[in-house]
Amino acid sequence: MNTLASEWLKIRSVRSTYLNLVLSMGGILLGLAVAWTAAGMYDSAPPHRRPQAALAEVEEVVVIVPQLCMGILGALAFTSEHVSGMLKTSFTVVPRRWPVLMAKSVVVGLLGLLAGTITVFGTHFLCRLVIGDRFSGIYTTPVFERLPTLVTTSLSVPVFALLGLGAGAILRSTAGAVSTLVGLAYVIPMICGNLPEPWSERLGSVMIGGLPRQITQADLTNSVYGSLLPPWAAAIIMIAYAAVPVTVGTLLSCRRAA
Repeated sequence: MNTLASEWLKIRSVRSTYLNLVLSMGGILLGLAVAWTAAGMYDSAPPHRRPQAALAEVEEVVVIVPQLCMGILGALAFTSEHVSGMLKTSFTVVPRRWPVLMAKSVVVGLLGLLAGTITVFGTHFLCRLVIGDRFSGIYTTPVFERLPTLVTTSLSVPVFALLGLGAGAILRSTAGAVSTLVGLAYVIPMICGNLPEPWSERLGSVMIGGLPRQITQADLTNSVYGSLLPPWAAAIIMIAYAAVPVTVGTLLSCRRAA
């Protein structure tokens, strides 16, 4: 508990934590702007074209903002201490080292969960108000029917936070960890989407962006991701995105010099 309290004190003592949280929740404003623009375009379209108008769930697009911000926060939770030398002090006080990484994981994961939940649910409810019954009633579905996908989409944010922490512990470089996060969020999915079938579908199915909807068996017909995984497999892969980097980073930290 003392280690956990120490990590909480450290992470809330730096301005970058608050900046990343604010930027994460700024995704709500981005979602509001997208919804407002989409509603305006729908209203200005000729009546005969409105039935063909389509819109993706906005919260599943803007979730990239808190994913990246919390991933960066996770990376900084390790790399900033490594650069400043504070990590050596932490490992001196806690010689076994792994409790330090576990405490960081708990703090970073909870902050990611907070940011993800507020951003995803906040965006969803604002879009319900702004878009209304436009776009074939995409936002008129009862909330309880959308709840599983909203929850799993929110959970992808702490996954990114822990992925960032693990990447930071493995690479010991903020730039390297952030590049890894950007690659997973943007670059690799774009590459997968342009591959010939069946590789586009196969690789797209294991990308983080496609896992939440596969876990809940939601419709992925118009998604850029694949939909080949059963819910249990998608859930395991999503957990692995967080658990494997943190585990590897912990093992390396126990073997390396601080």
